Amino acid sequence: MAAQQALENHLLQATQMIESQVDAEIERIEKMDDDDFEALRQKRMAAMKKAAEQKQEWMAAGHGEYSEVADEKEFFEVCKRSKRVVCHFYRDSTFRCKIVDKHLTEIARKHLETKFIKINAERSKFLVDRLRIKTLPTICLAKDGKTTDYIVGFDDLGGTDDFPTVMLEWRLGRSDMINYSGDLLEPPVNASKSKGSSKVFGKPKGSRNLRDDGDSDTDDDY
Repeated sequence: MAAQQALENHLLQATQMIESQVDAEIERIEKMDDDDFEALRQKRMAAMKKAAEQKQEWMAAGHGEYSEVADEKEFFEVCKRSKRVVCHFYRDSTFRCKIVDKHLTEIARKHLETKFIKINAERSKFLVDRLRIKTLPTICLAKDGKTTDYIVGFDDLGGTDDFPTVMLEWRLGRSDMINYSGDLLEPPVNASKSKGSSKVFGKPKGSRNLRDDGDSDTDDDY
C-alpha cells in the first residue's frame, strides 16, 4: 500500500508539473503583442526559406534519385559534394542486388538529405580492394568523406529476400544516414521471426577516410 501511495503521489506531482508548464505557455502566448507575433512569423519564414534553399542544393547535387556512378573518380567526387552518401556495390548477375536497387530507389525519393548511388563492383576493382568489399550486395555508408558503416548482405535486414523497404530505411537511420522518424531502438517489423534478429544493428565499428588506405571491417567471403 505504501509503495502504491508513493507511486500515486509521484504521478500526481508529474501531472501537476505538466499542467503548470502548459499554463505558463498559455500565459506567455496570451501576453504576446503584435510585434511578438510578427517576430515569430519572421523567424518561421526564415526557417522555411532556409529549408527550401537546402532542398534546392540537394536537388542540384542529384539528391532525390538513385543513380549509378561510372567509376571510382565519380564516386569520390560524390562523396566530396554530399555530406551523407549511401553507395550500393552491385553485380548484374547477383539477384539480391536487384532487390537492393528496388528498395534504395524508393528510399532515395523520400530522403533528399542523403545521396544514393550504386557502382558496378566488377568495374571498380581498385575501390573494391581498398574498401575490402567481399560480399555482394554490400551497401557502403559514408559521412563527410569517410566510411562509417557497411550493410553486408541481408543479415541486418532480417535475413530474408522479402524484407520490407522500411527495414532498410530503419537500418540506415540506425547509422544516422537518413532522418528516420520512427523508433531506432526497435526494428519496424517483427524481427523475432527472422534470421539474425538478435544481433545489434547499425553499430559502426569504425570510420576511414575514403582517400586513405586502411583496413575494412568487412570479413565475409566474396
